[in-house]
Amino acid sequence: MKHFERLSQAALILVSQRKGLIPIQPLPHKLRPTNEAEGYVLQGFVNQLLQRDLGPIVGHKVGCTTPVMQEFLGILTPCAGEVFSRTVLTGHGMVPRNGFRRIGVECEIVVSISETLSPDDYSEEKFSPMDVIGSMMVGMEIVDDRYEHYGSLGVPTLIADNFFNSGCVLGDAFTCWDTLNFNDLSGVTRVNGVALGEGRGALIMGSPLNALRWFVKSMMSRGLTVEEGQFVMLGSIVETKWLEAGDFAEVEIDALGSVSLAVE
Repeated sequence: MKHFERLSQAALILVSQRKGLIPIQPLPHKLRPTNEAEGYVLQGFVNQLLQRDLGPIVGHKVGCTTPVMQEFLGILTPCAGEVFSRTVLTGHGMVPRNGFRRIGVECEIVVSISETLSPDDYSEEKFSPMDVIGSMMVGMEIVDDRYEHYGSLGVPTLIADNFFNSGCVLGDAFTCWDTLNFNDLSGVTRVNGVALGEGRGALIMGSPLNALRWFVKSMMSRGLTVEEGQFVMLGSIVETKWLEAGDFAEVEIDALGSVSLAVE
């Protein structure tokens, strides 16, 4: 079987399982990505199919940014995924519980990209994350545990499936972001009015800027462009909180405000 055919078959399986809310299991051995690079290639095939229903890619996520999660999954770096236009909510969102296998939310620092970044123009030595931030905002990543057993599924397959992402809720753009101390930004996740977790920006790879630097380098190394106006969720500063029908979740970050999500 040719490489293109294997990727196409694997992508069809992952997409059909996601759309059908079927627990994602390890792919057949001959179709399974064996390393992170293969996982990202398969992610590209998966996302071409998902765009038909979910709209164009408008943003990105950085996941697995803490040593605890990296050790648990047996990897040394974060992972990146893509976010589709029809999965992005603003301010105060609402979603049906039956649209997910196991819905959760995460408290995120988000940045918008001020200029298009392409591999041809990129220099790792000269790149500064501060130069490409257009605005900053609070974000709530909506995640879905779509997996039979994510701990044993394999990181390459998790990457191919956009690493739990199922959408997000974004707050208003904060344009005076350069006045903030990113490491000291404090966030909280509340569910039904009760604070269930707190965290600071420094939990994200020592600094949210390190996550942005890693993300851009990852995209450039894979020959991909980051478009002006796209957003990047830099990683959760509070561990995932799982929700059920009737729950109301809110995340709030100093200076950036808050967003919320109701689960019907």
